[in-house]
Order: sequence, then C-alpha cells, then structure tokens
Amino acid sequence: MKTAIKWKYLKYLFWLGPALIIMGLSAGVIARSWIPLPLALIITGVVISGIWLFFEASFLKGFLGRRSTQAGTNALAATLAVLVILGLINFLGVRYSKQVDLTENQLFTLSPQTQEVLQDLEQPVKVWVFAITPNPNDRRLLENYQRQSSQFSFEYVDPNARPGLAREFGMQQAGEVYLEKGENRTFLQQITQEPLSERRLTNAIGQAAIARQPKVYFLQGHGERSLESGQGSFSQALSRLSEENFVAEPLNLAENPDIPEDTAVLVLAGPQRELLESEVAALETYLQRQSGLLLLLDPDTDPGLGELLQDWGISLDDRLIIDPNGQAAGVNAAVTIVTQYGVHPITEEFGDGISFYPLARPIGVSEAPDVQASPLLLTGDRVQAQPIPESGELNFDPNLAPQGSLTLGVALSRPVTETEAPQTEAPQTEASPTPAAENSPPAPDEPGAIEPSPSPEASPDEAADVEAPETEDEAATTEPDDENAGASEARLVVIGNSSFATDGIFEQQLNGDVFLNSVSWLSQQDTQELSIRPKEATNRRILMTPQQQIISALTALVILPVLGFGTAVVVWLRRR
Repeated sequence: MKTAIKWKYLKYLFWLGPALIIMGLSAGVIARSWIPLPLALIITGVVISGIWLFFEASFLKGFLGRRSTQAGTNALAATLAVLVILGLINFLGVRYSKQVDLTENQLFTLSPQTQEVLQDLEQPVKVWVFAITPNPNDRRLLENYQRQSSQFSFEYVDPNARPGLAREFGMQQAGEVYLEKGENRTFLQQITQEPLSERRLTNAIGQAAIARQPKVYFLQGHGERSLESGQGSFSQALSRLSEENFVAEPLNLAENPDIPEDTAVLVLAGPQRELLESEVAALETYLQRQSGLLLLLDPDTDPGLGELLQDWGISLDDRLIIDPNGQAAGVNAAVTIVTQYGVHPITEEFGDGISFYPLARPIGVSEAPDVQASPLLLTGDRVQAQPIPESGELNFDPNLAPQGSLTLGVALSRPVTETEAPQTEAPQTEASPTPAAENSPPAPDEPGAIEPSPSPEASPDEAADVEAPETEDEAATTEPDDENAGASEARLVVIGNSSFATDGIFEQQLNGDVFLNSVSWLSQQDTQELSIRPKEATNRRILMTPQQQIISALTALVILPVLGFGTAVVVWLRRR
C-alpha cells in the first residue's frame, strides 16, 4: 500500500522529461550553441520520458486503443498534412515566384532590355537607397529586378541610424541612390525629386558592365540642329545618350578634316548647307572602316552627299510627304505618322507603335554592291509626295492619286574588307604608302578623285606580299583585347527628317526610341538587346461637361437605387 502511494506521487516527476526537452531547445535557440548544456538537458529529458513510457506501457496501450484517440490522431495527422502542404506551396511560391501583369502598358513588367542586362550580369551589383521611409513603388521595382537575377540585390538604409555608412558613400541628403559593383560606387539619382527610374537604373547597370564609353560626334558648321537647350535643339537627345553610356561631343570638320579614331557614331542632324568637298571625302574615308553614320536630312535641303549616298544605293527625294493621317489626328497633313516598321534590330520591338515626323522627305533605295539595305520607317498607303511650293502652303488633295507606302528611313550595312579595316592604324608608320595616298590632296576639280581606288587596290598586294605575316601575328595578339575585333561593318542610317528627335518631340511616342536605337545599332555595341524604353501609365481620365456630371450623379445616386428598390418591392409582393 505504501509502495502504491509512493508511485502515485513519484510518477508526476516524469513531467520533468518534456520540461527539460523544452528548456534544452530554448537554450540552444537563444544561445545558438547546442553544446554542452542545451544538449545535456535534451538528452536528460528524452531519457526521463523514455522511462515513463516504459512503466506506463499498459496505460498507453489502453489509451491508444480508444476510438476517441484514433479519431483525434486522424484529425491531428490531417491538420499536420494541410500545414505541410501550405508550407510547401508558400516555399515554392517564394522560390519560384511568377507574376501576371494585366495593366494596359505592362507598367509592372521590366522591359526586354532590362531583363537581358540583368540576365547577363556576371558580378554582383547592389543598389543602396538612403531613405528614412522606403517608397512602396521603388521597392516593388527593385524587387522585380531582384527576381530577374541572383546577382542583383538592394538595401534600404536609414541615414540617421547608420551615419557612418552614409559618410562612406558621401551622401549629402536623404533620398540619394547609389549603385555598387565591386569597389566602384556611383551616384544614381535623387528619389525625393522623382521616383526611381527603370531607365536610369538599367543604363547604370549596363554602364558598370562596359569598360569604355563610346563617343558620338555631332557634325557642326552647316546649320545643323543645335546641341544647346532651346527650341528645335537636340539637348534632350544628348541627355538621353549620356544615360545610355555614350559621350556626345560636337565636331567641326572644317577646323579638323580628320574624323577622330575613337568615333563610334557620327551624326549629321539637319544640315542646311552643303558640306565642303574635303568634309565629304572625310566621310567617305570614314565609311571605309568599321564605322556608323546617322544622316537626318530634312526636305528642301542639299547636304552635298549625292555621290556618297549613290555608292550606298540611296537617293534623296526633294518632295515632301503629305499624310492624311496627320490631318485626321488634328496636327497637320505635313506631319507623317508611321505605324509600320521594317524587320531590323532597331525596330524589332516597336510593333504597331506610333512615331511621327514633321516635314519629312521620302528616301529612295536601290541595290548597291555589297550593301545590305533594310527599310526602317514605312508610311501608310494613302500618303502623297508633293513638291514644296514657293508659298509654303501644303494640303492633302484627295483627288490626287496616293503614292503608296514610301520609305522614310533605311538602315544599311556594308562589310569592310580586311585590308580596309587596318587603315585606321596605318598613319602610325611613316613608311606606309597607303596613308600617303589617302592624305594627298583630293583634286576637287575631278568628281571621281574622292574615291580612294588607287590606295585600296595597291594596298592589298603590298599587304599580301609584305605585311601579311605581321598583321596575322598582331591580330592573334590584339583580338582578345579589342571588344569589336569580330565586327567589320560600315553602317549607315538615313532618315528623311531631323525634327522628330528635337526637344519637346523626342520624348513623345517612339520618336526617342528611333533615335536611340539607331545610335546603338550604329555603334555596333551589340551586347544588349535594343528595345522600347519603360512606358508610363496611359492617361484614362474622363473629361465631362457639367451637364454630363449631373446626369451621371443622378443615375448613380437616384435612378439606379430607385430601380433596385422598386424591383425588390415587386418581388416581395409577388411572393406574398
């Protein structure tokens, strides 16, 4: 009897088992160390619980055999299974997240250019945002970036809580955003003035991946578009070029007849006067090597490039394009609206987008040896091409037959032979006969003197007999260091209009994309996909007159509630 009484009270000591297990687990989690005390508590608790189960075997057998125990066990197992399934679903959802953007302009979807830049990241890139209160839209954009690449990360920093880090970055005020790649840290933008921009962020990441900045020279001295801020200037285009990792500078060939060797793209935007013969000769020499030339030529102007363009199979039409779609859109019949684009890397992502060109001329395209031409901008079928009258008044005449679809812009490429490509390095040796022939006076009284036929024809033989072994060895050693060693094309884009890229028009529709994508393709920096820049939300506000506002209010607040209440009354009466 005494033994039974003692066991009656001693068996409660076995509750120490679960208590010791809980204490051990808690101590291990808090201390982040399982040796020695937490592990000893857990082992002791397990031993005590095992002894209790051994002495209470008969009780457990009866307890487990009850129907209520089996039902409770099934319910517990089902609950645990549901929790495990939900946990797996959440884990897979976080690990392999997928979003569906149902907005009209895909506002929450990164552009194809951004996606390719992120997927090509080979080194970690981190964005530091010094802001006291994170902006939800900026955070969502950064999270979209992070989902595209494991190499991208971001962190919000409270400058008041971490002043040391803010001083390390050189932060001046809250809201500054910095991009960090390796040991390089660059300022991105100030988000207190405008939200975080996908365009700036993507271009900054692309710039960090490119070791050098290609140069774009704008030819000046012939009445071209101004590069300073003002009406009809290219200041917005230059600003966007700098964001695209280009360096834009003016160039006057009358002062220096040689086109710089570091020229990636040369732009001639809206010249009003003819170029000098020496300048035309410099352009022809430039197009004999790997190069890119963008010609934006307005109607009723003659830049004096007839022979140069003829070699490429291009002819300039002196007429002006008259588009009825421009008149129907409420602008002007002299504004050409383009919604059809050729199959080309410059326009492959444009779809049925809109770009417009005030006062444009058609471009004639014909076959030329070794030249591959691709139309870029195609007008509608109802357009007309009319000569510019002295009065300057132009109207769409429906009685005149339409000219059909006209070409407004064209992209051309021509392979550069192996003997022509090294000519840019030939001036380094004084004994080379080729530069002497090229730098000799062009004899302006002879139209054909511009063609450098004697030098290219003579240089292949000399290069084959004398310099071939050296150039092969040099090529074998220099090709890995040259990013564009594999490219050997001269590229040309001709558009019969220059005002489409001027201030105030550049940012509208696809006009800026036409210009930027043309420069990108001409620079032959084919490491990134050319695509449309991030779009903005479409304005869907409804403008109503006061009368329409009154009718809408009455309909929503009076008519519809009365109809609903009356219908309910009729249904109630019929059921009675």
